[in-house]
Amino acid sequence: MISIWIMALVFLTGCGASAGETGYRQVGMEDAVAMMEEESGYIILDVRTPEEFGERHIPGAINIPNETIGTEEIPDLPDREQLILVYCRSGNRSKQASEKLADLGYTNIVEFGGINDWEGETVSE
Repeated sequence: MISIWIMALVFLTGCGASAGETGYRQVGMEDAVAMMEEESGYIILDVRTPEEFGERHIPGAINIPNETIGTEEIPDLPDREQLILVYCRSGNRSKQASEKLADLGYTNIVEFGGINDWEGETVSE
C-alpha cells in the first residue's frame, strides 16, 4: 500500500517538474485580454509567417516568425524581462516559439494560443 502512494507521489512530482521546466506561462484567451488591459509596456508577438501576419493580426503586434527564432539574439526583443504575449494561428507555433524564447533567457513569456480564437479587433497590412 505504501509503495503505491510513493509511486503516485513520484509520478505527480515528475509531472509537476516537467510542466515547470517550460520556462513560459500558458494562459487562455480571456486571461491574455485581461493582461493586455491591465498591464503596460508589453509586446504582443505574432510568430506566424509574414504573409499570415499581413492578412490579419492583433493591433500593435510585431511579427517574428517562429522559424526565425533560434539561438541568436533578437534585436526586436532587447529586454529579456519584458512581458511578451505570444500567439500564432492555432497555438502550436506559439508554444514552440515560447519555449525557444525561454531557452534564450527571456523570463516573462506568456503564450496564449492562436488568432483563430481571438474575438477582438484585428488589422491587416
